[in-house]
Amino acid sequence: MIVFLKNKVLGILVLLTIVSCAVKPPADPQLRLLVAQKLMLDLRYFCADQAVEQRCRKPLTELPEELSQMISDSGIGGVVLFADNLQNTEQMLRLNYALQQAAQRGGHSPLFIAIDQEGGRVVRIPQNLATSFAGNMAIGATYAQHGDYFARLSGEIIAKELLSLGFNLNFAPTVDVNVNPLNPVINVRSYGEDAQIVAELGSAQMAAMQGQGMMATLKHFPGHGDTSVDSHTGLPRVEHGMQQIENSDLLPFQYAIDHDAPAMIMTAHIQYPQLDNTEFTTKEGDTIILPATMSRKILTELLRNKMGFKGVIVTDALDMAGIAHYFDQSEAVIQTFSAGADIALMPITIRSPDDIENVEKLIDEVVKAVHKGRLNRQELLESAQRIEHSKSQYHLAKTFSLPLEQAIAQAQNTLGIKQHRQVEQALADSAIVQIKNNGVLPIGNKVKNIHLSMPDNTKCMALTFALKTRFPTVHISCSSLANSTTVANRDLIEQADVLIAADISPDQSLAELGGMDDIQSWRERAPKELQITQQLSLLQAAKAKGKTTIFISLRTPYNARLFADYADLILASFAYNLNKTEYMDDYGRLITQYEGAIYNALADVITGQKVATGSLPVSVDL
Repeated sequence: MIVFLKNKVLGILVLLTIVSCAVKPPADPQLRLLVAQKLMLDLRYFCADQAVEQRCRKPLTELPEELSQMISDSGIGGVVLFADNLQNTEQMLRLNYALQQAAQRGGHSPLFIAIDQEGGRVVRIPQNLATSFAGNMAIGATYAQHGDYFARLSGEIIAKELLSLGFNLNFAPTVDVNVNPLNPVINVRSYGEDAQIVAELGSAQMAAMQGQGMMATLKHFPGHGDTSVDSHTGLPRVEHGMQQIENSDLLPFQYAIDHDAPAMIMTAHIQYPQLDNTEFTTKEGDTIILPATMSRKILTELLRNKMGFKGVIVTDALDMAGIAHYFDQSEAVIQTFSAGADIALMPITIRSPDDIENVEKLIDEVVKAVHKGRLNRQELLESAQRIEHSKSQYHLAKTFSLPLEQAIAQAQNTLGIKQHRQVEQALADSAIVQIKNNGVLPIGNKVKNIHLSMPDNTKCMALTFALKTRFPTVHISCSSLANSTTVANRDLIEQADVLIAADISPDQSLAELGGMDDIQSWRERAPKELQITQQLSLLQAAKAKGKTTIFISLRTPYNARLFADYADLILASFAYNLNKTEYMDDYGRLITQYEGAIYNALADVITGQKVATGSLPVSVDL
């Protein structure tokens, strides 16, 4: 009987404990809000009625009620948008206003609304709307003649246009020093291989953006310029000694910290054994060196304490394989917060209503880590204060203070206006580099037929259009390597006086395409080596027949050496940005036209209307 009563009492106590726990309010609400402010989610796709096991690919272009409520309830600190989210001026502003209003309804501070608008190969705003500059390596090519002129002007214009659309944070500029010709993810996103020039140009562009009221972000700390692995698909490792790390990798970051107070610095998912050789056990049970994003020695002891950075540290996307392959989602966030990061970027994927509860679960896991002593509460408080200070310093509320209709009108009078396009063209004109010229330039008036061999049809159309406006009487044909054969090209070469072949090596990285959502299409691309082999074959055949041969590097110029023996002229442009326009002709037909500042600049140099004045910002041995 005594045993029975004892067991009954114990049962009641257990039941009371369960009931008590069930009716308790969420533990530590202040801490939960601090944690939420340190999360930045992507809202690239969302399917309101799709099964969990299906892959959602519906771009989010307006804010659904489920996500609006999630923002209001959770108090997350920010979101990042991609090209899929952005269609036209009115739609972009309506989406960004809706995002901010959701945070406001929940009583939270304004959201960071971030974007990757670097210029060159990484742009998210439709190029027919916003000014799309040739990018960092093109700016590097102008340094010898123009110093930081184009870095400053492009920074000002990018900031003005983004602010007019309701964005307040740009994940740019990239200040990695590209010293590896095989770098698959940085290449033309870098200003070049000279660390001091990279430092000056990066700091100038950053300061110009921030001078307009746009938060800028230096990336990717401590440096992604000497990698041959993309951290989207693996974990790169940099084996530099301390002298090279300080004099090259870290120099642009230190220069900006000392001169211009960066608002943010983004981490890199890269192993740097000389900075931190601490090992950890992955979720698969393997032992490897901590990536910089997870390293307290790198983020806190080096960047914060030694280098003196006072701004906000944001991780690169945590869904990238350089992190996600080794850490569970919540563990990745806890580790990077422990290392000293202020903001976890894209820590979980929200693609359907069922995913929304994962936000609260993630916050719960981080709060538990504080209570267990794995995270320092005071450090989290200081981190949240840095975030709040930056939001206040850059007056984030101003980006949605105008009535919506007035904001739309203002944006339409800011995006891609004539003055901005003139700077875009001036940069393209100043960036063209003449790597080799065996007396080809300018192409004379005796030329009757030009054949172009381009990577795809859009580039065929753009360069053909630019050349025809300058050489209206010359016959210009073009073959796309995306859908034509070498035999067909050679038939056209027989009739041509000049062959112009262009290359866009290396392939676009996942960062340029958007991110990990694009990995399937990225893996299914045709091998770049096939196009290179075709172009070499065509140039050899044309050269053997006494034709004038021109090779254009539309991307990084390192491949120029492969074509040097078969090209009379080699030009580098560092970009191939295109604007698409559509119009009805006099017969009621819909005409689609592609053009761009780079193609105008190339046509001007080829036809002799301008001289190539750019200088190579990286070493190329012919």
